[in-house]
Amino acid sequence: MRPLRGRCPWRGGPEPSPLSCDDALRMVEGTDAPLRNISTGNRDSKYLSFPWVVTLLSTVLITTIIVDVLGNLSSYHITVKTRKARKFCNAFVVSLAIADLVVAIYPYPLVLTAIFHDRWIAGDIHCQISGFLMGLSVIGSIFNITGIAINRYCYICHSLKYDKLFSNKNTVCYVVLVWVLTVLAIVPNWFVESLQYDPRVYSCTFAQSVSSLYTITVVVVHFILPIGIVTYCYLRIWILVIQVRKRVKPDSRPKIKPHDFRNFLTMFVVFVLFAV
Repeated sequence: MRPLRGRCPWRGGPEPSPLSCDDALRMVEGTDAPLRNISTGNRDSKYLSFPWVVTLLSTVLITTIIVDVLGNLSSYHITVKTRKARKFCNAFVVSLAIADLVVAIYPYPLVLTAIFHDRWIAGDIHCQISGFLMGLSVIGSIFNITGIAINRYCYICHSLKYDKLFSNKNTVCYVVLVWVLTVLAIVPNWFVESLQYDPRVYSCTFAQSVSSLYTITVVVVHFILPIGIVTYCYLRIWILVIQVRKRVKPDSRPKIKPHDFRNFLTMFVVFVLFAV
């Protein structure tokens, strides 16, 4: 059978059409906005339909950036500049503040532009750097929280050995070790090519499906293990606090000063919120 020219099966008429079937279909689709949104997922139409999503996400992210910067700069000022705080806090708090500031300064602004444009516009290099810094901040925060927990555990439960274990020189070495381990944990992302843009979170982040072995390793070594150590440290501290408050063997139990308990409680709340 000779092919029909200028005639579309769905038109039903015998007269020839000056347009091809594809052109006619495009005209129909172009005049039917709901059909175009469903079939092609047009980004601009989605934003016109749901502007509150962009407003909400951008507002939350901008607020997060401001609170992150101001809060962590305040923590740094209190810890380093105030003599009393410097006596009871340590370098891990400053290191944790730096880990939080990393994402607020570089990756979050790029995420904000991705929210406005509904896509990543910064290029692949910035995507890789942003994903690297995101991972650096998350893993660095976990390791620093672990360091804080160990520090508080030694300070409260083993106060006689604390000065020797956490001398100025040793503390600097511990902080350097934390960041070395953090970098070593993130570097494999470049080899397995797991740093990819995820449109669900508008950011370049760790793609869990790229390497199952690497994903399991990250979860176990860089989350479950540190959380287990932190849980053990704070559990031992709570047991000691309860024993002291109940006056169990007061002669053999060290006294916990109010400011030490407040400091521990603050770090404990930080850990709980981060874990959640």
